[in-house]
Amino acid sequence: MSPETPPTFLVSRTDAIGDVVLTLPVCGRLKELHPGCRVVLIGRSYTAAVAAACPWVNDFLNLDELQPLPELQQVAALRQFGAAAIVHVFPNKLLARLAQKARIPVRIGTRSRWQHWLTCNRLVALSRRHSPLHEAQLNLQLLQPLGGTAETPLPAVAPLVHLEAAEPLAETWQQLLNQRRPGQLNVILHPRSRGSAREWGLDNFARLAQLLHAAGHRVFITGTAAEGEELAGWLRENAAFLAADLTGQLSLPQFIAFIAAADGLVAGSTGPLHLAAALGRHALGLYPPIRPMHPGRWAPLGPHAGFLVFDKPDCQDCRTQPAACTCIRAIEPLAVAARVLAWEPLAIE
Repeated sequence: MSPETPPTFLVSRTDAIGDVVLTLPVCGRLKELHPGCRVVLIGRSYTAAVAAACPWVNDFLNLDELQPLPELQQVAALRQFGAAAIVHVFPNKLLARLAQKARIPVRIGTRSRWQHWLTCNRLVALSRRHSPLHEAQLNLQLLQPLGGTAETPLPAVAPLVHLEAAEPLAETWQQLLNQRRPGQLNVILHPRSRGSAREWGLDNFARLAQLLHAAGHRVFITGTAAEGEELAGWLRENAAFLAADLTGQLSLPQFIAFIAAADGLVAGSTGPLHLAAALGRHALGLYPPIRPMHPGRWAPLGPHAGFLVFDKPDCQDCRTQPAACTCIRAIEPLAVAARVLAWEPLAIE
């Protein structure tokens, strides 16, 4: 890598929103290690808005647009960046093969994936399943061939989980939030996880909405359009306690802007939870004690982030019956409400 020309790095993370948010420290750390470098995040269509909101990311390569192309065009799409290195944070066989064909000089992967032995030339010993480290710390270990360290303390990682809304919030939604009175909180509840995390339960979220409403605060429900249809009956039953049902009404860029303009969000270990934490809002995550999905691995990282987890050893019963996870449902709504009621209203930056 020439010191006169700042290098370009490709960072591949082609899975869910929360996973991408916890990969942002890789992008931020590259900026620290190689000042002036260009960072290109490779992801899926549904994470493009996350890349646009991250100040560490200079460009985005959409895997969903890359995959249908003939192989020669796929290779050319990678080669056009003139990248000095690619970091395969999330293993993807296609990208590993294309990066090799594009002759990217440094190709970093984990030793535990057989395809990396064939396609990468820098292999990092990284075991996620039984590690005591946070996901963001594990991701950073992949930067060792580029000057990173074997382990970064979590307090040093958290500031690198940073997002800023890339577009202004639409006037309709801003006016809705502006209706709060002094001392009131605008609180987002995101009850569903689309299968990505254990769920706290609609009965618990209903009780939490009632408690927050009774305390004088404003509650907003978010989710996808499909989740809104699924929750239709529940939403009608609890309409008296809600400021608005926003399920299916916000694009991801607008959802990010809405979170950034609200005070905080309560959810399981989902993408919206990690978005709220990275945006500097209050973010309260609800977790089971089960490894590897416990907060030690997946807690939200941010200046106002926190979590609640039922105080119980790793529960094997819940491991065999995920849909009936009693550990996470045992978190009391009163305990969650107490944490939210301790929040201070946040200024909009």
